[in-house]
Formats: sequence, structure tokens, C-alpha cells
Amino acid sequence: MSLMNLKVLKEEAIQLLIRLINTPSFSRKEKKVSLLIESYLSRYGFHIKRKYNNIWTENTNFSKKENPRTILLNSHHDTVKPGKNWKTNPFTAKKKEDQLIIGLGSNDAGASVVSLISTFIYLSSFSLLPYRLVLAITAEEEISGALGVRSILPELGSIDLGIVGEPTNMKVAIAEKGLMVLDCVAEGKTGHSARRDTAGINAIYIATKDIEFLRKFQFDRKSKFLGFPTLTVTQIKGGIQHNVIPDSCSFVIDLRTNELYKNEELIEILQKKIRSRVKPRSYHSNSSFINPMHPIVLKAKFIGIKTYGSPTLSDQSLMPFPTIKMGVGDSVRSHTPNEYILISEILDGIDIYIRLLKDFHF
Repeated sequence: MSLMNLKVLKEEAIQLLIRLINTPSFSRKEKKVSLLIESYLSRYGFHIKRKYNNIWTENTNFSKKENPRTILLNSHHDTVKPGKNWKTNPFTAKKKEDQLIIGLGSNDAGASVVSLISTFIYLSSFSLLPYRLVLAITAEEEISGALGVRSILPELGSIDLGIVGEPTNMKVAIAEKGLMVLDCVAEGKTGHSARRDTAGINAIYIATKDIEFLRKFQFDRKSKFLGFPTLTVTQIKGGIQHNVIPDSCSFVIDLRTNELYKNEELIEILQKKIRSRVKPRSYHSNSSFINPMHPIVLKAKFIGIKTYGSPTLSDQSLMPFPTIKMGVGDSVRSHTPNEYILISEILDGIDIYIRLLKDFHF
């Protein structure tokens, strides 16, 4: 393959994004958009692999004799459902004055998807790269689904570095908060509400006392990049009718973690602090952190890219190897009405990805 015309790839990236927006791809319903991306990559001669609604491929322009290291380029093609107050049709891309594109998934994460695809095609046209490059466009990111990226990681082979495309204004997130959702249950004893002082134990009072404690509670260990772990009570439910003292009250905690605690340790700390029983829904969405002296971080700094710690969760949390999060767009626009991306952001994003990777060595 001769060196690709970068101008052509950039023009195609804009057109591909418009087609992605015009193809609804809610989580678990991404088949049509995955076939669209597969068709585009197949035009360039890449052998595409598929599992569920995930697709991936790899370059061939690397030396297989030297057992090269592998870089994963990953982003997701699923979207959330549109909220209210859209002024345009969220499933019809609207190009405004050749400056921006409005549409569902344009910012999160369609712009990163097309920018990574263009970067992959361009780098794959080099005579030889010092690393194996895997491109994976995956499903179910917005719901942390079991049939998303974690369903294919074992099939990608050994990965030495992941670059996760999410809207970060092309800054490099070298740390990311993890997430645990905790189901908590306060247990009491039923009784007649008219005899509240002599009958029953009100589970709602136990739960609200715990919730008030949690509202003021702070963990001890502060990360340089992510700060303290944070928790928020986001749901509560209790009682069966007005004249019965409730014997059960449940509430939900959204817990955002840093790299200084293991998830099991956080559960143990909370359980010792409150009476309600604490049960995590899962442990797999871990905090992510890469050594600031890793070659990819040093290369990013060398070419003037800023680094930071991200408070938002991505598929980065599922990857058991060094990763950075870096993508086109601004996370503030994600999941909002009239979501948009600037065309200039896509063009610049492709350039920055290429600058980061074309002369990169581990």
C-alpha cells in the first residue's frame, strides 16, 4: 500500500461521520453502524474480524520477526438515546456553514471513531512501523455492557498500550476514576405506625441516618490526578403503606474511585461505617492510571499535549494494560441536546494522533 493521501482521508472522515450519525446505534443495537464501518475499512483491503457488534482489524506493515509490541486504538460506536429539547433531528446530521456537525453521537464518540480510523489507515500505509497496530471499534460502552470491548479483549492478543478515543479536547487523560454502583439495604422490623415508640424498628430512619453520614464522609487517600474517591446517594426506596413501619429501606450509592484503593477495600471501609448492608453490583469498572514516565506520556508532552486526570468513566476501566484516554471533542457536550463537533476538531485530531504515533517507540 502506497502512502495514503491524508487530505482525502480527512474528507472521507467527515463523510463517514455524517453516515454514522444518520445510522441510529443505541447500545445493543449497533449492528447497522458496525456494518457501515466494516464496509468502509474493507475498501482499503483490511481483513475485518467481528464478534457481536464489535469489529476489529490490524495492520500488516510491521516486522513479525522481532515480536513487536502492540498498540490498541479503540473507540465506541454506540450512543445513548436522545433527550428532549433537540432543535434538529438527532438522527440526521446537520452540517452548519462547513464549520460544525450537529447530531447524536457526533461528539461522543463519533468524531474519535472516524479520526482513529483515518489515523489507522494512514499509519498502515507506511513502509514499516515499529509496532503492531490494532483498531477496534466496539459496542455497549454507554451501558458498560458485557458484549462490548471486554468480550473481545482475549481475542486481540497481547496488548502493550491502549489509546481510548473519548472526547478530551485531545488532551491525554493519564488517570481516570473508576465506578462502583452499591446497593445498600437497611433492615428493621414491621409494626403499626400508631405505636411507633413501642412497636417496630423503622428501616427508613436507619437508612437516612446512614445517608446523612455518607453525605459528609470523605476517604483519606487523595490522588494527585484524581483527587479523593467520591460518593453520591442517587436513589432511595422504602415502605409498603402509610400505616406500617417499614422493615426494609434500600438506597443506591454511585462511588467514583481513584487508583489508591482497591474496590474491595472501599467496600470494607463503608460497611464498617454504616448499619445498612452494602453490596456492589460489580467490581470490573476500575480506576485507570498510567505511569507519567511511560513513553507515550513523554511523547505527548514533547509535542505539547497537556495531561490530566479524568472524572468520567470509559472502556479504559476494563483494560488490564497501560492506557491513555485521548479523543476529539469536549465531554461537556456529551449526552446533551444538539450535540455537535467542530470539523476543525476532527481535522486537528487526526493530525495530533498521527504526530503522537508515527515516530513512537516503546
